[in-house]
Amino acid sequence: MVISALAEGSSIRSIERMTGINRNTIMNLGVRVGKGCATLMDSSMRNLPCTRLEMDEIWGFVGKKEKHVRMDDADGVGSVWTFCAIDADTKLVPAFKCGDRTEATAKVFLADVARRMANRIQISTDGLKAYPAAIEAAFGGDVDYAQIIKVYGTEGGSDNRRYSPPEMVSIEKKVIVGNPDQSLISTSYVERLNATTRLHMRRLTRLTLAFSKKRENFEAAVGLHFAYYNFVKRHNTLRMTPAMAAGVTPSFWSVGDLLEAAA
Repeated sequence: MVISALAEGSSIRSIERMTGINRNTIMNLGVRVGKGCATLMDSSMRNLPCTRLEMDEIWGFVGKKEKHVRMDDADGVGSVWTFCAIDADTKLVPAFKCGDRTEATAKVFLADVARRMANRIQISTDGLKAYPAAIEAAFGGDVDYAQIIKVYGTEGGSDNRRYSPPEMVSIEKKVIVGNPDQSLISTSYVERLNATTRLHMRRLTRLTLAFSKKRENFEAAVGLHFAYYNFVKRHNTLRMTPAMAAGVTPSFWSVGDLLEAAA
């Protein structure tokens, strides 16, 4: 019940109130299971039949926001970016990587993705400058890659749109490597995945006090979320889990099955 509640976006204190289980026990269980889920993802996401991936980074923080970080703070405090990929056909998340929003983190993430693919793939990303070099290092020329670059207008003055994005004024599709299908260059699925992640992972919900205090806890929560998303959560359009659609597993998993596999 605790793991189900964590995976569905409940906070640790709310789970403590619902179950009567001490929050330290809940936190320790979440970290242990989350680490097991990350190991499960690493071992099961191999030789995948993906053909079209979309990639993006989602922002979060550990301990405090970057502008409040001081020189004497512990390592890992401040902004943390989670790089993730989604298969546009099966909605599977084959890999993720927590780190800085830098070329070094992007290279580690893309190298991990490349090792998991069984065929040549088409990749779409946003305009982050770290991606082209990382994709070249991971795939060489054996990939079809394009960026979709969105240009936003600037808002003047102060109004009631503080938490709303500015208006998008143009979109440019830019081919970087290979011969990607122009009609399939998009980041819509991964942007929808980001919304699902923020809804189901309390540590990434905006305007909340439920942020991680330790980097270890944050990374474990990410591992639990993506394992739950791949193996347990039924996708409404596919009418099955992403892991079933990709042929990773033949049947639905319960949370108990996930716990057993992650043990």
